Amino acid sequence: MSVASLIWFKSSYSSSGDGDCVEVAMSWHKSSYSSGSEGDCVEVAACPTTIHVRDSKLRQSPQLAVAPEAWNTFLTYASHH
Repeated sequence: MSVASLIWFKSSYSSSGDGDCVEVAMSWHKSSYSSGSEGDCVEVAACPTTIHVRDSKLRQSPQLAVAPEAWNTFLTYASHH
């Protein structure tokens, strides 16, 4: 994984000051449920308490964030339909 593929953001545990913060990164990857074409992809980034989901064509658009349990339930459902 390259550093360029990581999305860095300020941790919620950081102070509101400019120089006193911790940054964390999410590593996005193409979902195995996406099609093989370049422009038709769902990307996911797994964090300990949240799974983030986005459209690879619209990376700056709103993202879906769900609990890992909800994501697993969805994947189980989607794999059977």
